[in-house]
Amino acid sequence: MTERKVRVRFAPSPTGALHIGGVRTALFNYLFARKHGGDFLLRIEDTDQTRYVPGAENYIIESLRWCNINFNEGVTLDGPYGPYRQSDRKPIYKQYADKLITDGYGYYAFDTSEELDEMRKKLEAAKSTSMQYDSSTRMTMRNSLTMPESEVQEYLTSGKPYVIRMKIPENENIHIYDLIRGDVVFASSLLDDKVLYKSDGMPTYHLANVVDDYLMKISHVIRGEEWLPSTPLHVLLYRYLGWEDAMPQFAHLPLLLKPDGKGKLSKRDGDRLGFPVFPLQWTDPSTGEISSGYREAGYFADAFINFLALLGWNPGTEQEIFSMDELVEVFTLEKVSKSGAKFDHEKAKWFNSQYLRKKSIKELTGLYQTILKEKGINATDEYVATVCEFMKERVQFVKEFWEQSFYFFERPKTYDEKIIKKNWKENTSQIIADVKEILANIESFDGHTIETAIKSYVEQKQIGFGQVMNPLRLCLVGSSIGPEMIKILETLGKKEVIERIDVALNVIKN
Repeated sequence: MTERKVRVRFAPSPTGALHIGGVRTALFNYLFARKHGGDFLLRIEDTDQTRYVPGAENYIIESLRWCNINFNEGVTLDGPYGPYRQSDRKPIYKQYADKLITDGYGYYAFDTSEELDEMRKKLEAAKSTSMQYDSSTRMTMRNSLTMPESEVQEYLTSGKPYVIRMKIPENENIHIYDLIRGDVVFASSLLDDKVLYKSDGMPTYHLANVVDDYLMKISHVIRGEEWLPSTPLHVLLYRYLGWEDAMPQFAHLPLLLKPDGKGKLSKRDGDRLGFPVFPLQWTDPSTGEISSGYREAGYFADAFINFLALLGWNPGTEQEIFSMDELVEVFTLEKVSKSGAKFDHEKAKWFNSQYLRKKSIKELTGLYQTILKEKGINATDEYVATVCEFMKERVQFVKEFWEQSFYFFERPKTYDEKIIKKNWKENTSQIIADVKEILANIESFDGHTIETAIKSYVEQKQIGFGQVMNPLRLCLVGSSIGPEMIKILETLGKKEVIERIDVALNVIKN
């Protein structure tokens, strides 16, 4: 038998912002496809038009683009198996629903919402262990299994609303081999007769995704753990439609859990604990509520992807930093965990800091220049590059450059009262005045000369180095932040240093 070409798909619903769990699903599909020289498809599953949210599809596409998860077939791209939006494929599905009825695996159901409510009430009153439309209840309902053929035809021709349900076998163990979880067995008696085709003429997810996966020649379905309970239904559909030989292999990814490990990670957790759960900022079109995104929070896309890859997957080594190409090389489904992965936002920030340090000074300079220009500050690339050299080991995000180095571009507007109280003693004003004179008389204002001159003064006065440097930092920076004082002095230059000391001495009183 010829080995099938690897073809995988990411198939989100456009019902809102893309959760980072969805991004991870897309990433694992992408890595698997590239690892095996296969195809990665993006399919939009919008069969439930009542939940459609304007802008969500574009958001999904932009999110994947930012993450460098590039699909080579799907919406916005031509391909041999299109269209790739399920609402555009509506005419395709009815024939397969009809085939299930013809072959005895599906049936028409004409039950009204009131009749369905009545069924549930009766089951509840009888203290039934099952509250669903299934093999134990279907023969008591209004459907083509219980109605005369003539009445069924009359209902159909008169245009009465109906759904097509799947006829689940009564007592069968349905075996599934999952590439992550191994053999999984489901009892058909616990499954309900799912609706496959709705009264609005649209298929449900279950029918549409199986039909599309078959027609698009999908070889592997890699999706979230939440879809595992639906898989026996999908396996039965492959069997009933005569497609068992073409059935894809399944792999269900572990959940992303809250930081405490108790339950699935949600947007509310991010709001409560102060971190994004979406890749990009999202504005809810109905409420106007704005949710933060990793891009807008200052994360590098490659750091975000590296972080996500290690949530539920382990390379089996101590290595943590991986480029996308390296992830492709080492990724296997066998190393994906069965258990949920606890989300650790501090680890996400650590990854970003590691990627920031790997960036070239030229790239960091360009990024910081963008921030400076927004603030109306003009500085040479050479000067900004020097500041970036100082900052790259001290911050986790480029946006932190300003708060950690603003004093290289503007004079402090205030002086930290706590630092004044701690470091400004009775003789400090005189010490700083002395140091100012020493600095003013240095011809070559370089780090070595500056340090030598100050050390000489400290030794002569028999005082501690901190008695000079701590208040001097306060004068130049306004607080206790920043790199080594010698670097600050040399970078600011003699004229600026002297003028800042003069201002500070006038403001800070003993």
